[in-house]
Amino acid sequence: MATYNKRGYKNPKEKEEKTDSNFIENVNVDEKDSTTAGVFNSLDQTASRTEEWVARNQKVIFGIVAAIALVTVGYVLYQKFIAQPKEEEAGNEMFEAQQNFQKAVDGTKSDSLFNLAIKGSEGKFGFKDIAEKYSGTAAGNLANYYVGIAYLNTGKYAEAIASLEKFKSDDTMLTVLAVGAIGDAYAQKNQQKEALEKYIKASEMNKNELTTPRFLLKAGQTALALGNKADALKFFTEIKEKYESTPEGATIDAMIGLAQ
Repeated sequence: MATYNKRGYKNPKEKEEKTDSNFIENVNVDEKDSTTAGVFNSLDQTASRTEEWVARNQKVIFGIVAAIALVTVGYVLYQKFIAQPKEEEAGNEMFEAQQNFQKAVDGTKSDSLFNLAIKGSEGKFGFKDIAEKYSGTAAGNLANYYVGIAYLNTGKYAEAIASLEKFKSDDTMLTVLAVGAIGDAYAQKNQQKEALEKYIKASEMNKNELTTPRFLLKAGQTALALGNKADALKFFTEIKEKYESTPEGATIDAMIGLAQ
């Protein structure tokens, strides 16, 4: 009678393993579903809390939005109907004062023309009134520079300093000249320490061959007047080494000799 070899017969076990595998997969799926559901539940809860917060504070939110819109519209209207017309008006007022200023600089009856530039003429404001009445405009700011220089040239040094200190500009050259002019006003008032401070500042603000040697020379001369030969020599030597080809450099050897 034939005998069957039953070795290796493991079908029931494989089925069992397959069943176990399916169970693990199902458990993993259930866990993933549970985690996903938890995330969505959390998001739903967060969204609900946000909606509740918005509902409770909607008046405040609408108020903030309205305020921002009002400020934006107000700014646009201000620029269009107030600031821009004011800027144009100030520019028109400055024309006559600028003409008088330029004639004064050119040397034609300088004192009287500088005074006209300050006080106004031909029914137009001078720089003093423009600076005051149109403060906050570019023209009003520039008027501070012009009136400061005009005051400096007519011997009103305190007024010159006050006006020039109000001048603020992104134009580095004009800013340097304004600081240097304040130094000149202090020098004329015999306040040499203050003058030296401004000359040094002007010489360091924007290195170039026009203003830097000019204010280095003034700084050196002022330092000499204060009896500080070491600092004077330092300023003169910088001109000698870096700006010898400038007008200030042409006579710098004599100044170095005085400081040694």
